[in-house]
Amino acid sequence: MDHLIAIGLMERNPGHGHPLRPEFRLTQQGIAAAAVAARIRDVSGNDAWDLLRRSWTLPVLTAVHRPSHFNDIKRGLGTITDRALSQSLKSMEARSWVHRSIDERARPPRSVYCAVNAGREISAVTAPEITFA
Repeated sequence: MDHLIAIGLMERNPGHGHPLRPEFRLTQQGIAAAAVAARIRDVSGNDAWDLLRRSWTLPVLTAVHRPSHFNDIKRGLGTITDRALSQSLKSMEARSWVHRSIDERARPPRSVYCAVNAGREISAVTAPEITFA
């Protein structure tokens, strides 16, 4: 709860609740985040939750809403490590959420990643709403 308050998604409900059992409410930013989460829930299946709960799944899906190279994805996400990005892409590729193709025109040939199937639907929800600095 403290983390949600610290990042501005929740706040104490002023004037309500017992001091030892305070009430909380979503901030405007929290309401917007909840709406995005509801849309993600609506487009993803029940079998998607294990993958969606992983740390980097949503940021990576947001980054691959259009075809991207590995280094471009990494640069856009900032703090992700090579290993975390690689594992995230592999797990989504195994679930058929991300498609990996080889750009033969580049020298040396480079991998290109793009969201597909359920990954594309989730990416379509998150890409317009979330940006990474």
